[in-house]
Amino acid sequence: MPSTELKILLVEDDELFRLGLQIRLQQEAGLKIVAEAEDGETAIELVNHHAVDIVLLDVGLPGIGGIEACRQIKQRFPNLPILVLTSHSQKSLIARLIEAGAQGYCLKGIAAEKLVLALRSVAAGASWWDENATAYIRSTFASQPIQLDSKLSTVANPLTHREQEILSLLANRKTNQEIAEALYITPGTVRVHVHAILHKLGVSDRHAAVMMAIQKQLIKSDS
Repeated sequence: MPSTELKILLVEDDELFRLGLQIRLQQEAGLKIVAEAEDGETAIELVNHHAVDIVLLDVGLPGIGGIEACRQIKQRFPNLPILVLTSHSQKSLIARLIEAGAQGYCLKGIAAEKLVLALRSVAAGASWWDENATAYIRSTFASQPIQLDSKLSTVANPLTHREQEILSLLANRKTNQEIAEALYITPGTVRVHVHAILHKLGVSDRHAAVMMAIQKQLIKSDS
């Protein structure tokens, strides 16, 4: 039978904190830390040599830093989930993490049980953003687009008009059935469009697609 063990790459430069995480997480059945890194460069090297299921990544790392490490890991392994665990909570950081491809974000101090749930959720293909990050994303969508640098703001929209319509409805928490009724199409057709959206944006779930669309201004903020 295939192993159901979740293999984790732990990237954290604080040795005592990393040791505490290692001890706590490996108390959980089905979780195993198979490699550890203290900086971004080492993390990138380790994902090339270890079969890991998820990366648990701090952003305040020496060297290239956690955000750049996240970006480079996702470039090489776009399907490898990354959950960020950090003490930083700036709004600009959340936008940068979305752009870099992270699937989730937790603040240090999170309850161990919740961190385990976040790891399992992200590894299963979902996204996990804490309450503050989620509130920021929603308020940004409701008010005005995030200010982007010139490189991002000029990226062509890869989505068709219909895909933009569906993504806007997803942002308003509509189900497949509700979207189908609103657009006079079948739920099956909605599923096909959603799959195409996720593929084009390189994300694994609807929530992540909405967040990336906000970050890259692919849908209107007043949708």
